[in-house]
Amino acid sequence: MSDRPLRSRLTVSKRDLSALSREKTIVLALLIQLFVAAFSSFLVVGLTSLYAPGSVEGGDVTVAVVGDASDEFVDAAAEVEGLVVAEYDSLDTATGAFEVDQAQAVVEARTEDDRIRVTVTAPASSLRKTVVVVRLREALEALERTERVERSANLEHELVPLPPEVDASPYLGFSYTVLVPLLLFLPVFISGSVAVDSVTEEVERGTLELLRVAPLSLTEIVEGKGLAAAGLAPAQAALWVTMLSLNGIPVSNVVGVLLFVAALSVIVVGGGVGVALAVPDRQRAQLLYSLGVLGAFAAAAFLPEPPATTAARLAIDSPAATTLPSVAGYAVVAVLVVVGLRLFVRRVDPESL
Repeated sequence: MSDRPLRSRLTVSKRDLSALSREKTIVLALLIQLFVAAFSSFLVVGLTSLYAPGSVEGGDVTVAVVGDASDEFVDAAAEVEGLVVAEYDSLDTATGAFEVDQAQAVVEARTEDDRIRVTVTAPASSLRKTVVVVRLREALEALERTERVERSANLEHELVPLPPEVDASPYLGFSYTVLVPLLLFLPVFISGSVAVDSVTEEVERGTLELLRVAPLSLTEIVEGKGLAAAGLAPAQAALWVTMLSLNGIPVSNVVGVLLFVAALSVIVVGGGVGVALAVPDRQRAQLLYSLGVLGAFAAAAFLPEPPATTAARLAIDSPAATTLPSVAGYAVVAVLVVVGLRLFVRRVDPESL
């Protein structure tokens, strides 16, 4: 590659980046991501209430318990923090307490055929409904574990062992399995969309031919636009990683994470530019691009290690045997996309070198 084509590509990239700063929709999307990254430590607490409702303090939940097996449930409920049990003599009195909001749920635990049958009455709709249901579920899981242990001697066949209880922070899980991949992948999606808009807008306005009079080949124009769009994602990712670290969510393997994002960005942007050249209509191209990206990421979920898992493993410095090969694989695919795009441009315009 000579100096002149390189300067030509950089000139096109600078022109596109300058025009991008005037796009209100893109600027707004960047500001939203900036807000999420800058205040991630505060947002994690609120968003975790949706991701893992039981992790958020919501006050004590009082449960009215009746039945001949109520003692077993009471013992299990004692293991659940924030769950208060009130025993009643009859179902009617327990239901009455529930109706006047003295209890947030009713649990009827009775022994039938040497088994414990539990019937739960919970609010149909309430701001605290999710917390009530989650804490009741934890109590029932504790009851199940206890019964399995106590009845194991009476079983003719050995049961499959339950997985060990893990005392892990839900905030940690949400931060690295949801928040970090979200902030890494959103810039990639936006970069591809920017590339589609940039190419289709030049075609619709008729300025693509003017650029070629400069003189610039179609390859130089396309690669310059692709360079501007593809460079946005890793630049944003670097900024988001810095802000996450400042908010107490450190990201390990920063170089590997940025290379991973850069490879995905090249793949997505290359695909977007190809769609824009094949379908030079802005709305149709954006629709095809969106469907293609969604389909690709849905298909990627069936890979041995999906992209979100790769991002999370890199971020927590816990790579599996498939993590680094996955990153290398994305890099190879990115190179193939660039080569394929150049061949496609040459096919569209045989005079482009």
